[in-house]
Amino acid sequence: MLFDNWGRPTLNLRISLTQKCNLNCVYCHREGQTLSSARVEMTAEEVVRIAKIAVSLGISRIKLTGGEPLLRSDILDIMKGLAKLRGLHDLSMTTNGNRLVSLAKPLCKAGLMRVNVNLPTLDEKVYGVLNGGKLRKVLDGVKAAVKAGLYPVKLNMLVLRGVNEKEIHRMIVFARHTETILQLIELEPVNIDDLFYSRYFYSLENIEAELKEQALEVKTRSDMQNRHIYFLPKVKVEVVHPIENTEFCARCTRLRVTSDGKLKPCLMRNDNLVDILTPLREGADDNEIKQLFVKAVKRREPYYKCALK
Repeated sequence: MLFDNWGRPTLNLRISLTQKCNLNCVYCHREGQTLSSARVEMTAEEVVRIAKIAVSLGISRIKLTGGEPLLRSDILDIMKGLAKLRGLHDLSMTTNGNRLVSLAKPLCKAGLMRVNVNLPTLDEKVYGVLNGGKLRKVLDGVKAAVKAGLYPVKLNMLVLRGVNEKEIHRMIVFARHTETILQLIELEPVNIDDLFYSRYFYSLENIEAELKEQALEVKTRSDMQNRHIYFLPKVKVEVVHPIENTEFCARCTRLRVTSDGKLKPCLMRNDNLVDILTPLREGADDNEIKQLFVKAVKRREPYYKCALK
């Protein structure tokens, strides 16, 4: 297992498969990757090889992201290759859900364990403005994922001030009816301008206080930055405070791979990337690639460090 200089283990790998997307979400942070790096993409074989080396170093959880990962024509090949890796205990994906109706069952059969679906609203007009797509496709995709046996299906609700904060209760009801988990998320100032962030950021502190009063039980996920899970009647709600959160940074166990094959130690930074794809394509063996992982992990440090002082 790899530890950074702050004593944090590296347990999770988020692999961005593409920067391409079939929607145009106004808040998308693209895993902190710049669009200028979108021209190059890893092949399915390269993704699996990089993941295999990561798992050999103690990483046990992989999440596929984008862009929209379901736009990859070889997504099932990637999934099958990853699912065969010994030592990989969790294989998940974040998607906008538009292609889940046709792909949920094949993905599950190929080895996908669970899925996060971005769903900021249940209002068709608001969804069109925020995401530029058709809400019905996503809702049908959520139901298809549940039916296929992907568990748990999580709904990622990014809460925006003046846009959808009044829909939280409605979303809780929807999660209960669809047997999914609702994840409320605060806006992150990544790949968006300061004006957008200051206008739409909505603190979830008051929502958490309300959830605490309503909950039958409250648990803390120590493996996920001490985020809280609220067990309401027949539904779970998780709350994510990612930004300016020293505890989030102090407990971060993530390393990222950009879609153009660079190890990214921190979502918030692009000045400490480690190119892994170029050496791989130039014939580097597994031991050489492992050393690049070690180099990237040593560059990991909490973006907000106060909690560790």
